[in-house]
Amino acid sequence: MILIGKTQLRTRVTFPLGIVFLALAMGCSEDKSAGTGGAGGTGGAGTAGSGTAGSGTGGSGGAAGTGGSTGSGGTGGSGGSAGSTGSGGAAGTGGAATGGASGSGGAGTGGTAGSGGSTAGSAGSSGAATGGSAGAGTAGSAGTAGSAGSTDAGGGGDGGLTDPRMNFFVTSDTSKTGNLGGLSGADERCMRLATAVGQGNKAWRAYLSAEAADGGAAVNAKDRIGPGPYYNSKGAMLAADSAALHARSGDAELFISEKGAKVNGQWTGSPTPNEHDVLTGSTAAGAVQAGQTCVNWTSELMTNTAQVGHADGLGPSMSTTPPTNSWNAAHTNGGCNDTAPKGGAGRIYCFVAP
Repeated sequence: MILIGKTQLRTRVTFPLGIVFLALAMGCSEDKSAGTGGAGGTGGAGTAGSGTAGSGTGGSGGAAGTGGSTGSGGTGGSGGSAGSTGSGGAAGTGGAATGGASGSGGAGTGGTAGSGGSTAGSAGSSGAATGGSAGAGTAGSAGTAGSAGSTDAGGGGDGGLTDPRMNFFVTSDTSKTGNLGGLSGADERCMRLATAVGQGNKAWRAYLSAEAADGGAAVNAKDRIGPGPYYNSKGAMLAADSAALHARSGDAELFISEKGAKVNGQWTGSPTPNEHDVLTGSTAAGAVQAGQTCVNWTSELMTNTAQVGHADGLGPSMSTTPPTNSWNAAHTNGGCNDTAPKGGAGRIYCFVAP
């Protein structure tokens, strides 16, 4: 009885174990090619990849899905689903969203500040998106200030409102010496001053004579100017033609600067110092005065001199006795080294060319 009972007991224990071993053997036979989890999808332009779970028993979980490629607010890919009896797929890497680039402010008058960058990108699935850094707008450069208006050194500036008929003026600027850079330098001076008051669209010439030199012929001041009539910067007429111009006397009210200012002289109420001597190098008729041109307007020597006229037509004590009344041939100056003695400042007359 006891033997039979033990035999039955062994049989009962052995039989279930056999079933277990058989089951394991069958399981191992099928596990030779365990199912692999589907790879996570690649997030295209922010679309998450989705992995498909493996079907095998004990197989590895699906590979992690790759996050969406970098872009504006791209979302990361989703991880693959876990396989049966296997490890779950790793979470997908989130696509990093790049923030907007900094805006640059546009330059201009009182430049406006540049607009800031765009907002941070949204987080990708299964992975936090990298926030876009805020673009600090670059401030626009300041607008260029308007250039300052020219000053009226001689007083009485016209603010650019010269008469359109203007074809004559006395220079508002001065020269310490009789070296004017020759006739060409004097012409450039006339052109520059006329341009400053809106009359640069005309060809201006200095009323100066020059002696024959270097094989060139002598130059007479009267031949360098137009036929007339002649108008000053205020539109007042000096003379109708060249003959009338060379027959007349100086006048403080008419022989004025391009800015409309009277030249200091002998007239009542004139400021000091007296500066009515105007360089001409000419006779009363407008021809060259030999030896009186500061060597054709290139000398700074005291031994050289120049012929001058009186812009106001007045001599000492307001005398109008010829030749002190002449606007172009009153007397010689004190020397080409300094135009001030005897009442000068190195001014010249300017006319529109013929």
